[in-house]
Amino acid sequence: MKVSFVKHGLPASGTVVVGVLAKSTLTKAAQALDRKTGGAIRRAIRASRFEGNKGQSLSLLAPAGTKLDRILLVGFGKPDEITETEMENLGGRIYAETQREKSGSVVVAVDAVGGASLKAWEMAARMGYGARLRSYRFDKYRTKEKASDKPNLRTIAFQSDKFDIARKAYAHFDRIADGVFFTRDLVSEPANILYPEVLAKKAKELEKLGVKVEILGEAQMKRLGMGSLLGVGQGSIRESKLVVMQYNGKGAAGRGEAPIAFLGKGVTFDTGGISIKPAGGMEDMKWDMGGAGVVVGLMMALAGRKAKVNVVGIIGCVENMPGGNAQRPGDIVTSMSGQTIEVINTDAEGRLVLADALWYCKERFKPKFMINLATLTGAIIVSLGAQYAGLFSNDDTLSERLTSSGLKVGEKLWRMPMGAEYDKELNTDGADMKNIGGRGGGSIIAAQFLQRFVDKTPWAHLDIAGVTWSKGDAPTVPKGGTAFGVRLLEQFVTDFYEK
Repeated sequence: MKVSFVKHGLPASGTVVVGVLAKSTLTKAAQALDRKTGGAIRRAIRASRFEGNKGQSLSLLAPAGTKLDRILLVGFGKPDEITETEMENLGGRIYAETQREKSGSVVVAVDAVGGASLKAWEMAARMGYGARLRSYRFDKYRTKEKASDKPNLRTIAFQSDKFDIARKAYAHFDRIADGVFFTRDLVSEPANILYPEVLAKKAKELEKLGVKVEILGEAQMKRLGMGSLLGVGQGSIRESKLVVMQYNGKGAAGRGEAPIAFLGKGVTFDTGGISIKPAGGMEDMKWDMGGAGVVVGLMMALAGRKAKVNVVGIIGCVENMPGGNAQRPGDIVTSMSGQTIEVINTDAEGRLVLADALWYCKERFKPKFMINLATLTGAIIVSLGAQYAGLFSNDDTLSERLTSSGLKVGEKLWRMPMGAEYDKELNTDGADMKNIGGRGGGSIIAAQFLQRFVDKTPWAHLDIAGVTWSKGDAPTVPKGGTAFGVRLLEQFVTDFYEK
């Protein structure tokens, strides 16, 4: 679908979308169309429950006095409800309602609204962004789908004053959407197609955007002492990989400056290993690499829009499989940090992957901070459902900044407690620590485990197990892979580190 920005003017055909404010107050474009149709818009509003409230819509098919297929009225709500997020959501809803238009083209008239904090061109750019985000569809393996069941919308044009400025603003958002879509693609791929080597190669594609990508194989990781990560993948025929991505957006001016770092769990399929999971729902474990997918998509977004920041992205890519060489419950492994770990449950594997990735990142790059993302625990879903991701951190400022940026893009975080009383759950007689604790506080104890591998570096852990995959549609997120975290972290970089 092509998103464009043009000057005002009623099209001769197709579908036109116009806004209506709360209390059925018509925008300028809606007033013009009402006159053109002999008052059909006002009559339709009076005959319906549509009042122009946020989230409402009303269709007029084949309106008299025009050759249009449809006029779609969308509610803007009150002027103070016209925010960046709400305009993105509105753009997503417009796409959802018009994606099967027979003509294949839609024009959205965007007028200035008195009392709103956004200008018309800003509203248009945000609506275009929302429409693009909602247009994502993973259908590459559908071979018998009828054409009538597929989206038919080819172009959506947003009319506004200063449309040229809107076009430039949208270009920035478009690059972020590229990263979101790349993450959604990675998360949606089946595990027989996307395994560690392939995920690493996908990350390698970022070199065309100026990202330096290194791929470490098992021999290199063994020399580095990454026994924690390597133990997870030893039951699979697929070789484990560690991918290191570097983007230096500050150029020569930022040479020698400590980068900011993002790390992701890349378990491309998680059977649970010898501690095997129940069969029901195991197919969902193709997206247990969601954290790694977010890091790759974030790096694409930042490099694509040429962000003025130095960033390191690291993903640990493994496949957790049972087999003759699989890790056993009771095995003791030595991490890159030198700390030993007794593996009580092989299904608590993501933390073993991140342990070595975090230590490697800290030692090699000495970053300002490290943020890791992982579909780490089912316990976080019990705690927060699918509405929030869990946030764990050793740094209050980092936590506050992440939370505020998440609210701006609608990707919400809830900070969870940490402390010595939880940490002692990891004590064991046979090694420096074990990889799980008791039944209570599972997501907290997992975070306590990770904290042992960050030393004094400011750090945050985002447990995204409940928000990586959606079973239903949201305004800018169709069901399936959400890419939760890409927009949040891009906004976080914009807000605090790209100065």
